[in-house]
Amino acid sequence: MQIKFVSVMVKDQERALQFYTDVLGFTKMADLPVGESRWLTVTSPDGVDGAELVLEPMGFAPAQAYQKALFDAGIPATAFITSDIGGEFERLKSAGVTFRGEPVAMGPITGVIFEDTCGNLIHLVQPAV
Repeated sequence: MQIKFVSVMVKDQERALQFYTDVLGFTKMADLPVGESRWLTVTSPDGVDGAELVLEPMGFAPAQAYQKALFDAGIPATAFITSDIGGEFERLKSAGVTFRGEPVAMGPITGVIFEDTCGNLIHLVQPAV
């Protein structure tokens, strides 16, 4: 068994696609019409082969309430791993990404949270070596 798709809920799929590709550097994998929305996925050039992040449209109120509750509570929707948190932090900050502080060592990881412009918080994490 393997993880193939992981979703993040987004308010606007086109805006999410722009952020995840142009700012984070992910690559668009699938973009298929599904009713009024799209099956839209991206992959990370540094990620596990075959794993895709689904930019999931929020079409119903419970999803919107859940996303807002996580965001308001400061809880990340997901986490991305890096081997150079300092470099990624500076690169993304210079690209205009909003961070919730500076990278902080927390035991076996160093982490920092950023906003994805789509209503989500993302935890950027570097495992200790």
